[in-house]
Amino acid sequence: MRFILIVVIFAALVACKDQNTTEENREVAATTSQTSIDEEQLLDEVQKQTINYFWDGANKDSGLAPERIHMDDIYPSDDKNVVTIGGTGFGLMAIVAGAERGFIAKDSAFVRLQKMVDFLDKADRFHGAWPHWLDGTTGKVKPFSKNDDGGDLVETAFLVQGLLTVAEYYKNGSEEEQALAAQIQRMWEEVEWDWYTQGEDVLYWHWSPNVGWKMNFPVGGYNEALVMYVLAAASPTHPISKEVYKKGWAVDGQIAKDTTMYGMRTILNHYEHNDDAPVGPLFWAHYSYLGLNPKGLTDQFGDYWKLNVNHAKIQYEYAIDNPKEFKGYGPDLWGMTSSYSMKGYAGHRPGNDLGVISPTAALSSMPYTPKESMAFLEHLYTDLDSLVGTYGPYDAFSLQEDWYLPRYLAIDQGPIPVMIENYRSGLLWDLFMKNEDVLNGLQKLGFSSPYLKTEED
Repeated sequence: MRFILIVVIFAALVACKDQNTTEENREVAATTSQTSIDEEQLLDEVQKQTINYFWDGANKDSGLAPERIHMDDIYPSDDKNVVTIGGTGFGLMAIVAGAERGFIAKDSAFVRLQKMVDFLDKADRFHGAWPHWLDGTTGKVKPFSKNDDGGDLVETAFLVQGLLTVAEYYKNGSEEEQALAAQIQRMWEEVEWDWYTQGEDVLYWHWSPNVGWKMNFPVGGYNEALVMYVLAAASPTHPISKEVYKKGWAVDGQIAKDTTMYGMRTILNHYEHNDDAPVGPLFWAHYSYLGLNPKGLTDQFGDYWKLNVNHAKIQYEYAIDNPKEFKGYGPDLWGMTSSYSMKGYAGHRPGNDLGVISPTAALSSMPYTPKESMAFLEHLYTDLDSLVGTYGPYDAFSLQEDWYLPRYLAIDQGPIPVMIENYRSGLLWDLFMKNEDVLNGLQKLGFSSPYLKTEED
C-alpha cells in the first residue's frame, strides 16, 4: 500500500492528537472500533491533504478558498484569483477539524480564521448576502454569470453554516476568541433572508443590484439547499415563516412523493421538475449536512438520515449494477456528483452517467456508507494512486475514457475532510447543532432532533 505520509503539510503542523477526546466522541463507535491502524492512517492522510487545499492552497490575500486549483496551471476562464463563498464555508469547517485533530496548530488556525472573517466582513454583500464569487484581493463581486452579479443566498447559507460552526468553537474561549464569535454573530444577523422571498412563500436564490430578480430562481423541491431554509427560519433578525418552508421548499407537500430504486426508498422526491432520474448527484447528501446533523433529524416530510443513507447506497448499487458497462465501476469504485468531466463541468448521476467517478461522492458519504466508502478510499490510494495529488484525490476521472486532469474544485474537496471528521468524531455536527439560533429555527419548522430539548428533558 502506498501511503503518502505527509509529515509537513502545514506550516503550523503539530505532532499529536487528543486521542482520549477522539475516542469519547466517536459517532460510529460500532464501526470504527474494528478499524485497523492502516485505515486510521489513511483517514488521517486524506483529511490532511484535503484540508491543505484550504490551508496552503488558500488565497494569499484573503485566506479564502480559491474556486479551483489547477496543478497544470491552466485556467481557461482566467479565474485563478477568484474565491468561492460556499467553498469558503466548507473550508472554515475543514480548518476547525484540522486544528482539533492536531494537523494545524490552534493558534495558527485562529489567526487564519480571523483573517478570513475580517475579509468577509468588508467584502461586497447584497442585502446581507454574499455573492457566489469574490475577487480574492479586493473583496469585490466577481460575476458568476451574466446576470449573477449580486447576492447568492444558497452560497451564503453554506458560508454561514461554516461561520456559525467557527463561532461555536470559540465562543467560550479567550477574549479574542469570544470577540471573533461576536463578530460572526453580527455578520450572520445582517443577512436579510426574508428580503429574498420577494414577499412570497418561497426563497429566491439570486438578486442583483443591476438586473434585480432577473435570474428568477425560486428554490423549491429537494436539492442541496435544506440548510438555507433552516438558517432563514433561524435568523434572529430577518426570519422567514414556516409557511415559506412548507410552500416553498416542500412545494406544499409534493416533496414527500418519493420513489424507489434498487429496493430502497428515496424518502423525498429528488426531482420535482420533470426529471426522470430517481436520485440526484451526491453533493445533495453533503452540502447541507456538513453542520446539520441528519442523525435523528425528521420533520413532517421525511427522515433525513434515511434520505442520505439511501441516496448513497442507491448510487453504490448503481455502480455494481453498472447498466452502461463502464470500465472500473463496482463495489470499490462508485459515486457520482457534479464535477469536472471530459465535456466540462457536469452533474453526474443515474440518468446522466458519463462514465465519470468523482471521489468526493463516495468519500464525503463516509458517515452514511462507512464500509463502502472505505473500500473506495483504499482502492483509490493503493491501485489508482496516480489520481491523488497534493490536495488529495483529483476532482474526477474516467477509467472508461482513460481521462483525468490534475485539478481541484473547492466545493468538491471541502466536504471530504468535514464529513470524514463527522464520521470519526461528530465534531462539526456537534458544534453547529449546539447553536441556539439553529435549534430555534429547527423547532420553528417542526423538526425533531436529538439536539432539541423536549418537555421531558
